[in-house]
Amino acid sequence: MNEVPVSSKSSRESRKAAIEAARKAEARRRRRTRLAIGGGAVVAAAAIAVGVTLGVSGGTARGGTSGTPAQKLASLSTLGTLQAAPAAGPLGPEAVPVPAGTALAGTTVAAGAQPVDGISCSAGEQTLFHIHAHLTIFVNGVARQVPAAIGIPGGVAQNTASGTFIGSGTCFYWLHTHAADGIVHIESPAVRTFTLGEFFDEWGQPLGSSVAGPAHGHVTVLYNGKVFEGNPRDVPLTAHAQIQLEVGTPLVAPESISWAGTGL
Repeated sequence: MNEVPVSSKSSRESRKAAIEAARKAEARRRRRTRLAIGGGAVVAAAAIAVGVTLGVSGGTARGGTSGTPAQKLASLSTLGTLQAAPAAGPLGPEAVPVPAGTALAGTTVAAGAQPVDGISCSAGEQTLFHIHAHLTIFVNGVARQVPAAIGIPGGVAQNTASGTFIGSGTCFYWLHTHAADGIVHIESPAVRTFTLGEFFDEWGQPLGSSVAGPAHGHVTVLYNGKVFEGNPRDVPLTAHAQIQLEVGTPLVAPESISWAGTGL
């Protein structure tokens, strides 16, 4: 990953402005695409939303050609006393706080950018199904970053006044990260339910009830402020989901971000 040097305040501001302009142009293009798709995509997305709602409330959620196992959510009180969440870090290039800790693990990609769990690496970002989720990670009560460039082989870093942003690469997997702020971009040519396990597989890191990347210990998952009961790999990446992955103890109270103003 090659960083583009920033030699002065004016160049940083110019780079930030250029990235912001590109993001706005991309947002306009995606809005036009969604409008062109029409009612069919809306109906399909609604069906997925209903399925996911059933999944987290005890029914069966289905995504694509395979079903997502039924899941249950429990009250935070079942975990006992929780450590207070740390202060939010500085806002990154996506207007989302970047944790102060180091990355949980580096980024690795399958040789030749081959499909992972049926998820391809496309020449450009997809727009038919485009949502975002937020992932926070703690290991023994210490915040760890979800690094930028997961799912973007050959990612090229652009330095902005708010931090590093990965704007381009060899290709884009349907699940990827542009910054180290925990935002998972789900951009797929098909409407379906993706899972946290698939994201970790793309990352090249293990995930289970006692492991998350190189960290080992009991894994607890908080999902939208509730305790997710079940295999961490089955956590659905739904629109604006707030997912907190905790390995070991102490357990940390759920963090959350504000989606307002992010444009995501």
